[in-house]
Order: sequence, then C-alpha cells, then structure tokens
Amino acid sequence: MKSFSIKALAMSAAIACAAPAMAQMAQENPTVGGAPMLVERNIVENAVNSPVHTTLVAAVQAADLAGTLSGPGPFTVFAPVNDAFAMLPAGTVDTLLQPANRDQLVAVLTYHVVPGKLTGSDLLRRANAGGAEAQLTTVQGEALTVVPSGRGVAVMDGNGTTSVVTTADVNQSNGVIHVVNRVLLP
Repeated sequence: MKSFSIKALAMSAAIACAAPAMAQMAQENPTVGGAPMLVERNIVENAVNSPVHTTLVAAVQAADLAGTLSGPGPFTVFAPVNDAFAMLPAGTVDTLLQPANRDQLVAVLTYHVVPGKLTGSDLLRRANAGGAEAQLTTVQGEALTVVPSGRGVAVMDGNGTTSVVTTADVNQSNGVIHVVNRVLLP
C-alpha cells in the first residue's frame, strides 16, 4: 500500500509541474510584446500589433511582402524582434530599407519564411530525427538549420549566426510565427 501512495504522490507532483507548461502550449492567443496575437488574424495583421516587431513590419512593407504574408499560406515565419535588428552593424537596416536595395531586403525577409506550418514540436522532432539538426528550405531558396536549444529550438543561418526561438507557436490563420532573437542572413 505504501508503494501505491508514493507512486500516486509522485504522479500528482509530475502532473502539477507539467500543468503550467501544458496550459502555455494550449494558449490560443498568446501575447507578443504585450499585444495579443489572435489566431483568427493572419501573420501581417498580428505583426502590425506587436510593439517588438515594428522594424520587421517596416521591412515587410518596404519589400512589398505584406500582400504575400497576408495570403493563404500556410507559412512558418521566424520573426526577429526590434532588438535583433539593432544588433546588425550600424546602418544595415537603413540601407536595406532604401528602394534601391529592395531585392536584397526581399532576400533577407524571405530567408525567415518556410513554406508550410511547422510548430515548435515539429521543428524539434525534425532536429532530433536528423541527429540533432534539420535543414529547412526557405522561401528565399537557401537552407536554415534547426537545432535543439534548451527547452526549445534555435535556427542557424548559412553564416553560422544562431537565433533562439524565444516564443514558439504563435498561431495565425495562415501559419505560425516563432519569435527569434537574431536576424538571419542568407
């Protein structure tokens, strides 16, 4: 009888510890930068409401990609926050936003987009199945590498820059956003 009680106690403790994580995963409308991300809105409609994605939104608008990212998708978007853009060398963002550099800006932005809807669990499963890394072909055409990182995943560009997914599974009507802390460059 004692072993049953100990097992029951251990199981109750495990469930109690897992409950907050499961509740967070089940959250349909998480917040990003304090703004609710509504699952019935598309990627662009939600991104424009995120105060930590104003640079990304300005870049998407300058590249004339808002229409595409508002389309049916589905898309998986690795969305760098404003601080990620601030880590780039001085003047990089201003240079990319100039009309003469639109093609380069499109290349950088579409390098953050993968066709299809890949959840954080999907990314981790692919990485684990691939011997701790998985290659994803971006809309831009080049590959990103996904690797396990802590309790989630990180994404590496072809230059070796590693960007950690800080908020995974921000579901949209046309895909999913994973908030990342670095800009990935082709």
